[in-house]
Parts: sequence; C-alpha cells; structure tokens
Amino acid sequence: MKKYCIAVVATFFIFSCNQKENVKIIPVNSTDTIVTEKDSEAHKDVNEQLADTILMLLKDEKGSYTAIGKIDSIHPRIYLKFTNEATGNVHAVVTPINGEGNIRFNQILYPDKTADGPFGKELELELKQTGEHSLIIGHSLMVDSQYQGKFKVELKLSH
Repeated sequence: MKKYCIAVVATFFIFSCNQKENVKIIPVNSTDTIVTEKDSEAHKDVNEQLADTILMLLKDEKGSYTAIGKIDSIHPRIYLKFTNEATGNVHAVVTPINGEGNIRFNQILYPDKTADGPFGKELELELKQTGEHSLIIGHSLMVDSQYQGKFKVELKLSH
C-alpha cells in the first residue's frame, strides 16, 4: 500500500511540474509601433517625442536642436523641454511637415513657473533665467481648424 501511495504522489508531482505556462497573446494592430532594441539604439542620436513631450537633449554640429513631433487628438499640445545653462536668447521655428497648418508656439513656461505667450510659428525671446524651460506647441485657438499631423521644430540657444 505504501508503494502505491508513493507512486501516486510521485506521478502527481511529475504532471504538475510539466504543465505548460499560460502565455497571454496580445494582438498587435498595424498602427502600433514596436520598438526593438536595435531600433532604440538607432534613434539615440535624435530628439524624440515621447507621449506629449519632446526633450531637446542632442545638438547638431551647428549647435541647434531639431526634432520631429506629432500632434493628434490624444496629444493636442506638445511640451518641448530644453535647458539653458546661461542667460541669452532662444530662436525657435515650428513648421508642419505637410506644408501649411494651424500650428504655433502657444506658451513658454519659465523655470520660476511664470509663462508668456501666445506666439506664432517663429519665436525669438531673451531668456533671463537659467534652468529648464518648456515651449508648448499646439494649434491657434483663434482659428477654427485644429492641426493634426507631424511637424518639425528647430531651436537655437545663443549666449
């Protein structure tokens, strides 16, 4: 009888250890973006939009920051964040990729939490504070049509 019980218990353990894991399969839409390790390494040399924010960290050989962003119904405002280490001027230009569009710099948020704006597609300001600034890009509220699509933004800091 003991041998029979040991055989039943051993069989139970063998079958429970050999069970397959439940693997959940998530469907992927054709509009979803899948980022692989190889893709993320290839884009480390550009300023990329993540959700509603573009961090301007990488300069080109001329000392300018450039990024491609996208405005859509989920992200109608894009926050362009940059840091200046010395007082000076900022020159920024935002242009729709597909030509014309209702897009502009709505506001600038200074490090002391004050703001200024609205502006147009081109911006020239004196920066009297150092630290992280945010430029808010969106459509003009004075125009009926809302812009949705890709845009290019260029930013140059001078001291």
